[in-house]
Amino acid sequence: MRAVIACTLLVAALLARADADDAIARAIDPAHSRATFSVRHVFVDRVTGAIPIVSGNVTLAPDSSIPLAVSAQLAPAGVSSGDRDRDASLASADFFDAKAFPLWTFASTKIAAVDATHGTIDGNLTIHGVTQPVHLDVVVRGDPTHLQYHAVAHLDRHRFGMNVTRLDPAIGADVEIALDITLK
Repeated sequence: MRAVIACTLLVAALLARADADDAIARAIDPAHSRATFSVRHVFVDRVTGAIPIVSGNVTLAPDSSIPLAVSAQLAPAGVSSGDRDRDASLASADFFDAKAFPLWTFASTKIAAVDATHGTIDGNLTIHGVTQPVHLDVVVRGDPTHLQYHAVAHLDRHRFGMNVTRLDPAIGADVEIALDITLK
């Protein structure tokens, strides 16, 4: 019996290694991908905007649309909320501090498939020089040659050090992040 278990474990390890060796890394297409945010604001109900995705990669197993690994970089200096003054405020040291921290980064730590078109991704997000864990619910769209992902996360901006402005009480803590990613 021990020999059968040992053989089964060896075969499983070899298959897992073969999947890792056959993995395909595909770049995120920044021209067709976006990251949007929405946060409650006492004066305008909700403020929404976008932050450019500048690069990233999704690693896939052959014949699977569920990622094995994901990484991405965003540029907070390019924030766009439809109001130039608000964009300047968001890029300032009060919020994103885009001069001191010109890139936000995300790296997956755990990915789980729910089914062929749904999954979850846990990872580390670094914003404003602070790294925090984040959980994303993901929907897979498109076909294998034109893969697309829609992911949603909620984060507390205070945990990333964005609570120094005099307007802090007027702005909600919960920020909804939506990612629409297209692969090259």
